[in-house]
Amino acid sequence: MVSMMKFLNQILCLSLVLSISMSSTLSFAQTCSNYKFSSNNVFDSCNDLPFLDSFLHYTYESSTGSLHIAYRHTKLTSGKWVAWAVNPTSTGMVGAQAIVAYPQTDGTVRVYTSPIRSYQTSLQEGDLSFNVSGLSATYENNEIVVLASLKLSQDLGNGGTINTVWQDGSMSGNSLLPHPTSGNNVRSLSTLNLVSGVSAAAGGAGGSSKLRKRNIHGILNGVSWGIMMPIGAIIARYLRVAKSADPAWFYIHVFCQASAYIIGVAGWATGLKLGGDSPGIQYSTHRAIGIALFSLATVQVFAMFLRPKPEHKHRLYWNIYHHTIGYTIIILGVVNVFKGLGILSPKKQWKNAYIGIIVALAIVATVLEAFTWYVVIKRRKLEAKTAQHGASNGSRSQYA
Repeated sequence: MVSMMKFLNQILCLSLVLSISMSSTLSFAQTCSNYKFSSNNVFDSCNDLPFLDSFLHYTYESSTGSLHIAYRHTKLTSGKWVAWAVNPTSTGMVGAQAIVAYPQTDGTVRVYTSPIRSYQTSLQEGDLSFNVSGLSATYENNEIVVLASLKLSQDLGNGGTINTVWQDGSMSGNSLLPHPTSGNNVRSLSTLNLVSGVSAAAGGAGGSSKLRKRNIHGILNGVSWGIMMPIGAIIARYLRVAKSADPAWFYIHVFCQASAYIIGVAGWATGLKLGGDSPGIQYSTHRAIGIALFSLATVQVFAMFLRPKPEHKHRLYWNIYHHTIGYTIIILGVVNVFKGLGILSPKKQWKNAYIGIIVALAIVATVLEAFTWYVVIKRRKLEAKTAQHGASNGSRSQYA
């Protein structure tokens, strides 16, 4: 039992280290600086966009407010649309003035402008808040290249900085389907200083703040519902077999589950805040499971105050309720952690690490389950033998 406690402690420490280490990182598969256009277009500057395998080449004429751009979206599969936009009013999707392009079923490429007025947009064609000329697009070697000239205000303010958004999504025939609302598709926005060429996460600290909140939400819930709750259940089920661990196992179990509940409630609250800050982006299943977890765990906490004494006639029914709700919370917690990983789309090693922790806990539980049954059966046989021996001695003394 001591070695099991050490192992569980190592698992918990590993999960905390994993949580602290987890952060969003940018990776670039290629660079734009040495790219040559087949049309011999030349631009003064270019940026490797951090998400969705995209690049922006541009020339800015500050005297006239003209911005000549080439937006490249690479590694596309068939049946995909792409978009690049400038948002004159905010750093998000609503208010963005977009250029949309996609290969049509007849082999041609359609490109047009679309002002985005709500999260429920279907990217319908329309005029932008500024003039666009020279609009064209090509699709070759799984890459769409969009060319355009934008007539921006000569006095941009913000030191020549604009808010940019880029996106991709699937198609059904020639109809555009909504883009994914998770992973890199919700990170693809930035600010670009047209004078210095410096690009950063949209809104500076504010843009990275939302991503940081999402990561904190994931860490809190992953550690609490996804790791500490299962460890607490393992402690309760298997430590109690050792008579020397009574009542220490109970207090360790309560401490572990109470800590998990407090951390989990904090994670649940951050999730509600993120949902409120992101209208139009819905993760219905993840949200529903999160609400169910909070509700069941809260009922479980208050039920502790109604726990009958071991000898009470209703204790059996309370135990059935307590175990049923407890294991339901653990199952829903693990499922929702995987749902959250799918939404956050972190590097693969984080998901693999969590899978490794869950598999390790499952192996520990399996081994301890077998050992527990062995101890219980052996103890019952010994008790039966002792009782039989006592009865035999009693019979002898009666006739002595």
